[in-house]
Amino acid sequence: MQFIPEFSDIERARKLIEGYIHHTPVLTSESINKITGSGIFFKCENFQKAGAFKFRGACNAVFTLAASGSDMKNGVATHSSGNHAAALALAAQIKGIAANIVMPVNSSEIKKRAVAGYGAIITFCEPTLESRESTLAKVIAETGATEVHPYNDFNVIAGQGTAALELIEEAGQFDVIMAPVGGGGLISGTAITVKKLLPGCRVIAAEPAGADDAFRSFRSGKLVPSVNPKTIADGLLTSLGSRNFAVIRDKVDDIVTVSEEKIIEAMRLVWERMKIVIEPSSAVPLAAILERKVDVINKKVGIILSGGNQDLEKLPF
Repeated sequence: MQFIPEFSDIERARKLIEGYIHHTPVLTSESINKITGSGIFFKCENFQKAGAFKFRGACNAVFTLAASGSDMKNGVATHSSGNHAAALALAAQIKGIAANIVMPVNSSEIKKRAVAGYGAIITFCEPTLESRESTLAKVIAETGATEVHPYNDFNVIAGQGTAALELIEEAGQFDVIMAPVGGGGLISGTAITVKKLLPGCRVIAAEPAGADDAFRSFRSGKLVPSVNPKTIADGLLTSLGSRNFAVIRDKVDDIVTVSEEKIIEAMRLVWERMKIVIEPSSAVPLAAILERKVDVINKKVGIILSGGNQDLEKLPF
């Protein structure tokens, strides 16, 4: 199998998953446009099933494995702090197979409940990449489950690219399209789609300054692991994947970092002005605009709001 997907793989993913995912709305806000001096179109993956874009990639991965005749009797397995875990659990439930999920002990309670609610078998681990990976290896050895990586997976990347495909088909031309970056599945799938359909559009990833491994990797040209990241955007704590980095180096125009204060400000702005629930990770691209890390004055901008799984007991404002 080729190392990274092509646009045809994203088109194929769309056909495979379209009967199961939500075609999420594209919303705008006049007040946010006035504040930013731009025209922003928000692709609202916070309304996606399982509450995040992750359901697209998880569906494509599970359904592709099933269609390929892979032995799925032992189910699937992954490590995830929440959104991919819930997405994979739901995709597995649809196919009638087990989902074995390794979650850090400090994952948010709302995400733990969601994963359990979709019938997954949860194994908790310490909140480090080493612990996540070693615990997952043990679970796979014990169960014989098939791993579906949260982001460094061919079919996951292809599935994530369908969000940008829908955005462009609905809203047309853009000057800039932005998404948050953690492991890199969303931004790499987005970049493949955008550069095929809108070659002149800039693709920009945004990342918390306290979890800036993608930014440092992009600047150095070498994959830099995430070490002890600290950010309220818990969905962006993971290290960048190798497949994702290959796409980013080839197709992403820039990666910028933002402060925790601006992430909270952007999150609150969306809640107040748009009356929708987003989690901190979703707010990172808008935070980059508010922090003037990206020039959007008089430009048409697309932002993928990655998810809405916010613990209401732990609002940052």
